[in-house]
Amino acid sequence: METQGVVDPYSFAMDSALHALAPRAKSRDELLKHLIKRGVELETANAVLDHLELQGLLNDLEFAKLWAESRQRQKKLSKRVISSELRGKGVSQDVIDEVIEGIDDDAEYQMALSLAEKKFRTCSHLEPEKIYARVSGVLNRKGFSSSMSSRIIRELLGTQAAN
Repeated sequence: METQGVVDPYSFAMDSALHALAPRAKSRDELLKHLIKRGVELETANAVLDHLELQGLLNDLEFAKLWAESRQRQKKLSKRVISSELRGKGVSQDVIDEVIEGIDDDAEYQMALSLAEKKFRTCSHLEPEKIYARVSGVLNRKGFSSSMSSRIIRELLGTQAAN
């Protein structure tokens, strides 16, 4: 209800929340922090977030699934990095665990192998120690374990020796 340029706090909070959700989905915690930063009182912010959840516009599980799928597809990130990112976005550990369990280990391995093969093609002419350093470096930056990196590099170097 607008009277001489004054907007009620709930309407302001709802407009701010909807505007924040327009570019991409957000976790409840991200949206709560956004509203508080905009000067919305905690009680009003929680009422708006509850309303958005009831409407299906705010859902941490769906947000986490979309985030994980996007980060795997676009950035080729490991489960470990995705889990850390979701934690940083205020998603509960139960939701994170459910999403991470849904990521296939074989698919993650194939993604890491694909990344490693791409890097390997650019440095296969170097000594094995430098190949190891470069390939493991790219895999480590994407959050893959050192044991997975070692296994993939052994495979790649074994393939190279066979050719």
